Amino acid sequence: MKLYSSQLQESFCAKSVLKVISRINNTNFNSVIRVAQSAYLSNATYLDVAANPKLIKTIKSEFDIPVCISSISPIDIYNCLSSGADIIELGNYDSFYKQGIYIGSDQLYRLVEEIRLLVGKVDICVTIPYHLSIHDQIELSKNLEQIGVNILQTEGIAKLNKIESQKINKHDLSFYNINKTFLPSLLSTHIISNSVNIPVISSSGCNNVIAPLSLLYGASGVGISSCLNKLITVTSMVQYINETYNSMLANTLERKINSSVSFS
Repeated sequence: MKLYSSQLQESFCAKSVLKVISRINNTNFNSVIRVAQSAYLSNATYLDVAANPKLIKTIKSEFDIPVCISSISPIDIYNCLSSGADIIELGNYDSFYKQGIYIGSDQLYRLVEEIRLLVGKVDICVTIPYHLSIHDQIELSKNLEQIGVNILQTEGIAKLNKIESQKINKHDLSFYNINKTFLPSLLSTHIISNSVNIPVISSSGCNNVIAPLSLLYGASGVGISSCLNKLITVTSMVQYINETYNSMLANTLERKINSSVSFS
């Protein structure tokens, strides 16, 4: 595993990556800056925001934290890199899923190949589509590793639409999110991480309680988003991010201790 960013390299090697996601379609400056400030003041590893060059410039001018943008548009990616983005991620397929469009392995591979040639020495993360069979997810992951992708991310089943979510009460919705988003993502994380030599991030449906499970199943880190949307103040977001990080750290230390004991 080799990343171009030395700062990210250290965190990925330690398997302690915590990505804070500011809703990929959120271009409300006040909202995003609040999340960016929370990420900067906490133990977050990096920030994932909308592919908006003006937003990138503002964040990079105010906070010393690596910034990732998510897009599948080569033009958007190029413009954001020119504005200071550190990492690019090909993902955020929800808008396509809502239209009944499901990107295939070959199509995604060709797109990544094109963007890798375009961006040069920049860290690239690719989200592996959940709708692919496990076999196809493994093959795609291996092929992406061969063309220089640095990080992979897994996803769960696409989110409920507004009408569907209204039919489920709040308690059942939390269970639904774990069952339909986190667990499928966890399965893919476990299988893919054992098939490639590049780090895998588990993101869908993750929160401060279940984040350590991702590490147990092979993830090098997690991404959190929806759990932060309910919080309003920077203080509450910083606290939540740090709680998530500390739960991950405690799990890592426990595994190291157990490993040492087993060899003694």
